[in-house]
Amino acid sequence: MFLNELGIVCALGEGKACVLDAWLFGHCVQPTPVPWLDSKVPALSVNADLPHLPNSLKHYDCRNNRLLLAALLQIEPAVRQSMKRYGAERVGLVIGTSTSGIAEGEQAVGVLRATGQMPSSYHYKQQELGGAAEFLACYLDIQGPAFTISTTCSSSANALASARRLLRMGLCDAVLVGGGDALCSTALDGFSALGAVTRTRCNPFSKNRDGTVIGEGAALFLMSMEASPVALLGVGASSDAYHISAPRPDGTCAVAAMQAALKDAGLTPGQVDYINLHGTATWQNDAMESRAVGQLFGAGTPCGSSKPATGHCLGAAGAIEAGLCWLILSGLNRENLLPPHLWDGEADPAMARLGFVTLENLRARPLQYCLSNSFAFGGNNVSLLIGHS
Repeated sequence: MFLNELGIVCALGEGKACVLDAWLFGHCVQPTPVPWLDSKVPALSVNADLPHLPNSLKHYDCRNNRLLLAALLQIEPAVRQSMKRYGAERVGLVIGTSTSGIAEGEQAVGVLRATGQMPSSYHYKQQELGGAAEFLACYLDIQGPAFTISTTCSSSANALASARRLLRMGLCDAVLVGGGDALCSTALDGFSALGAVTRTRCNPFSKNRDGTVIGEGAALFLMSMEASPVALLGVGASSDAYHISAPRPDGTCAVAAMQAALKDAGLTPGQVDYINLHGTATWQNDAMESRAVGQLFGAGTPCGSSKPATGHCLGAAGAIEAGLCWLILSGLNRENLLPPHLWDGEADPAMARLGFVTLENLRARPLQYCLSNSFAFGGNNVSLLIGHS
């Protein structure tokens, strides 16, 4: 299915050209505590003026939905054109999120503790998981299937897979699909309690790695059967059923997801030009993923993690990182550049050697296919194969 349009906002910036330029040139900022949250855990926040929701939809007003609206505004004309062309009932909506508007709930509880009453501005729909899709459906007046998926860090990758199913089943002619997640203290302090966050910078696949950095953002695609340069060619999914937060160490289920995506696309590992690794810089995930990718691709396929630049955007990560792959495959990447893998360069000798992109090998042959990995809590693994059809 074709990925016709992309709207994106994250720590790298807002809009396709801004995000692509920052990523290709190795933009990476120091994570800092978020001033509007109680948590002191450093994170990467979106530094942009986010749009306000219409007054008629104020009960959905939360940072998560403002991030989604910022992404939508970039492609709204194309979405409305699809609704006009196919009819509102033939356009669907699938959104992935894991934190939704929890930050607004945290702030409301703080007011409740201080005053004995919830603030009048608070509405539960602000933090309801289903509120993300409900808000966008109401904003656009989409009448087709509309729902939210929450599978933690693979949420919006699963959303892309679900959108493709809606099109293949003939239930929709176009689908607005992607994900958004806003920073909240619950996620920051929860990951910190797991010992999964760094206090400095995300350093994926290094022997010195000590945790990830949590980020925020949103990415939305318009997906349809109408031909365009970049398409979702393959989807692979698997489930470890190994541990609630740790990946299966031998990487067999990650391999299964990547193999399934390749088979679905009718491709071999040698045809993949770039792999966007899940690459969280946590000790167990990097060890597992390096084993899985090394087994399937060896050290010859260019790869890297975008999380030092964007942070780990949790439920939005799958869509944002698919969006990054879309960008390097698009006509905006005129010089066929690959993004550098940002780390200290000190490889872990216990892990398989991978083909990390360095400043010396940024320029690539004309890019055709990219693989993007999302490996979530509970062992929910999704690999997306994106490329030119």
